[in-house]
Amino acid sequence: QVQLVEFGGGLVQPGGSLRLSCAASGSIFSINHMGWYRQAPGKERELVAEITSDGDTKYLDSVKGRFTISLGNAKNTVFLHLNSLKPEDTAVYYCHGNIVVEGTWSYDEGDYWGQGTKVTVSS
Repeated sequence: QVQLVEFGGGLVQPGGSLRLSCAASGSIFSINHMGWYRQAPGKERELVAEITSDGDTKYLDSVKGRFTISLGNAKNTVFLHLNSLKPEDTAVYYCHGNIVVEGTWSYDEGDYWGQGTKVTVSS
């Protein structure tokens, strides 16, 4: 019913920048919040940044001041700007959305995930 498709990611040198984007599509009635998680090898998935439909944001402490999350004009797209990248930022980044889906008879809230995009920070 809902698909999240991510773009961006890749290999970048330490200190470099990347932009990740994620677009949600499907039978969307409303979006409560969207965000980005990441999972490094051998580690648990962690929340990197999140933004509500009102524009309120929160960040993982280690990325504050370096990463910026924002919504697109259509509100169904979320961006993550990654600046001053460090090797420890290397991970698979997943887009997440808490989305209300319009069904035939009801509205259902659920959590949806993108397929993941790999970010590698290395010289």
